[in-house]
Formats: sequence, C-alpha cells, structure tokens
Amino acid sequence: MKVVHFSDTHLGFNKDARDLARLAERIAKEEPDLICFTGDIVDSNPEDLVDAIPVLAELSAPLGKYAVLGNHDFKNTKRIIELFTSAGFRVLRNESYLLKRGGAVMAVTGLDDLLHGEPDPVKALRGVPAGTFTVLMMHEPDYADIAQAHSFHLQLSGHSHGGQIRLPFVGAPFTPYGSQKYINGLYYTDTKRMPVYVNRGFGETVMPFRFLCRPELTVLTLHHSSDE
Repeated sequence: MKVVHFSDTHLGFNKDARDLARLAERIAKEEPDLICFTGDIVDSNPEDLVDAIPVLAELSAPLGKYAVLGNHDFKNTKRIIELFTSAGFRVLRNESYLLKRGGAVMAVTGLDDLLHGEPDPVKALRGVPAGTFTVLMMHEPDYADIAQAHSFHLQLSGHSHGGQIRLPFVGAPFTPYGSQKYINGLYYTDTKRMPVYVNRGFGETVMPFRFLCRPELTVLTLHHSSDE
C-alpha cells in the first residue's frame, strides 16, 4: 500500500496555490492509496488556503485523504476544517478511521496539536480493534515518546522543516519545540522501537528560504509482515 505524506505548506508566507499545484502534480503521479497531511497548511491566515482548495480537491486516493492541524493552523480552526472538508480531506482531531482493503483492516489516527490543542490518544483509539495496524498522524514528532505507550505502529509528523537551515557537519542549529529529538527522516523510539517519520515540509516560515534542506514529499510503501 502506497502512502503519500506531505506537511507544512505554510501557504501565505512564501508559498501559494501555484506552488501547491506543482506539489499536487507530483503527488498525483505517485497514484497513492492513502494521502496524509501532517499540519501547518497555512502560515497564519486561514483565508490563504482558499485559492488552494481546487488543487487539494483534485487529489485522490482510494483509501482517502486525511489531515491533522499544526500549531500555525490555530488562528481559526473552524475555518481551516471547513476548507479542508470542502476539498475532500478528513481532519482528524483525536479520532481514528478504519480503512478496509480486501480482507485487511488498518486504522489511521490523528491527534490534536501538542502546542495549542489537547492530544488524547486514549480517546482517539476508541473503536479501533486490538491488534489493528495503526498509523498515527501527529504534527510534532517528539510526541512519539508519549505515543509509543499506546497501540500505534507508525507515526508520521512534520513541524521541524528539517531545521530549514542546515550546516555542514552540524546539521540543524535550531528546531522548534516539539521537534528537538526527531528532526528529519526515519527514527525509532527508544523503548518500543516505534518508527517515526519526520517530513521536512514543503513551505517555509520566519525566513523565506532553505539552506541544505530541500522541501520534501514522502512516499511510503507498507508491506504485510510475514510474521503475522
């Protein structure tokens, strides 16, 4: 099963609907089964999302399109959710959806933002049968150290921008709170060894450029384990 994961477009700062249209073309070429967006669709103003709704609406995946809110999406969450919904995305705030394909079932879970919301993994997992493979969408990747205590099998996050500015031999000299341990790429939590994938994001914030830190579109292929 092919999952496309993108994050942190920050529309209204250094990116707009035209930039997102180029990203959407790349997403469509991947022919994903599932599309996941892990927060910060706008940099601040919800109305900066309006022009991009037709672009997001054209994206399709047989198992659906899902999103969570990031810390920059809290200026007017009601409006953000309305716009996302009009584009065919389900915005998950401490809730899960069961996805069925053939005889297999998996769950996709979205938690509320760590910085401005109230993430509640217990509430989110209600209705998910025990043993169900569950993908967690959570904006801030460092939450994985809390999430690993629950029945999640994979966490997808953004927030860090990979540092946005990276230096040779040093890496990212600064990352935001919530992404100081897990910054860029694939990690495994210390206790449960739960995989955490951190997308570098598509847009920028604070500074309108990146250095040694390219924007990212992540394509993950999930395979059924031979041990199950």
